[in-house]
Amino acid sequence: MTVDDTGSGQGTPPGPDGDPRPAESAYPERDASGAADEHPPADEKPDEPDLAGSGPGADGGVHGLDGHGLDGADGLNGADGTDGADGADGVGKDPLALRLEQLILGADRRYTPFQAARSAGVSMELASRFWRAMGFPDIGQAKALTEADVLALRRLAGLVEAGLLSEAMAVQVARSTGQTTARLAEWQIDSFLEGLTEPPEPGMTRTEVTYPLVELLLPELEEFLVYVWRRQLAAATGRVVQAADDEEMVDRRLAVGFADLVGFTRLTRRMEEEELGELVEAFETTAADLVAAHGGRLIKTLGDEVLYAADDAGTAAEIALRLIETMANDETMPELRVGIAFGTVTTRMGDVFGTTVNLASRLTSIAPRDAVLVDGALAEELVRTGDAPASETEAAALAEKAEKEGEEPPGYRFALQPMWQRPVRGLGIVEPWLLARRG
Repeated sequence: MTVDDTGSGQGTPPGPDGDPRPAESAYPERDASGAADEHPPADEKPDEPDLAGSGPGADGGVHGLDGHGLDGADGLNGADGTDGADGADGVGKDPLALRLEQLILGADRRYTPFQAARSAGVSMELASRFWRAMGFPDIGQAKALTEADVLALRRLAGLVEAGLLSEAMAVQVARSTGQTTARLAEWQIDSFLEGLTEPPEPGMTRTEVTYPLVELLLPELEEFLVYVWRRQLAAATGRVVQAADDEEMVDRRLAVGFADLVGFTRLTRRMEEEELGELVEAFETTAADLVAAHGGRLIKTLGDEVLYAADDAGTAAEIALRLIETMANDETMPELRVGIAFGTVTTRMGDVFGTTVNLASRLTSIAPRDAVLVDGALAEELVRTGDAPASETEAAALAEKAEKEGEEPPGYRFALQPMWQRPVRGLGIVEPWLLARRG
């Protein structure tokens, strides 16, 4: 959206009342019958959903905050990918695509960006920032937005006006929500929905199956999305409030691990695309399940690599060894190597940054196949918590002493073996430790 608050810019010139003239309607048959106005008069705002949550998207903004109304089935740039009002207003689009868009959004296209911003009571500049942050392109002054888009703008702006969020933070909320839901939507369309819309009978097309299937799935998927989000929000909030002080709420001490498939580049040259996709999906699924089951958090997946974090060193070490053991037992999987570092980590928008993360990545690159390398800080933490002995000599002495006194020897979970010191690019000299499970 490249227009200013006067309504000038891309699109048609403003009319005498200050509104941009309406673009060609997506529903000419309705306009001819007078069933719906093209846009409300300049001195009369459309029915405004209140902040308490009435109107479309009122159940928490699943239809509003994620900005679905900006995209549609083929995007606002039209079927040919060009930026213009025709694609955004639906002219030339497949009728089913428009029907699906209306079904998913639960409302007709009603507003240009300028009209939506004015109805929400925000400046065009701020509205553009929110929409771009959610991941949607500029659309000039095409009529492509719905009541839910107005509600989303009003909610975000209301949080800023109330002092609950700064403007920069509100933009971050829009960006993080847009990025997360965009990936989810792409996955559901590319994999989930595509598999379910196989024509059940000869002669039927996928198109004939899609609409009723979306109609049935939409409310269930929406409810499930909100449920999972609330669960994840509760878990994340619990972790943050347990921080020792305010500084740890942002910069926290975490164990960060990278797991990397060995020889993945060579595999990409030998395997068919479908086989490669199945291998990556199997790796990511297995890694995600193991990380979650043992109390870690999957930060992100990068095809042949996953990044995870844990609040304590023992959890991160257990996940690393489980990953190695599980992949080693799967003949279809390449070998794996894992690197873990422990220290202060900066968290932003669900990702982690800092020297600790960089060190974990470097350790992964030098780790032997089917092995785990950890940094000195993580090794010290394992010793401090009693998960590993300081040395095998000490472990043997403690076991002998316990046997003489008729007591149980210390129950160590892990063994640590110091490796040769070596220079690591950008981080100086490090002394990695080889992590193993005690027999």
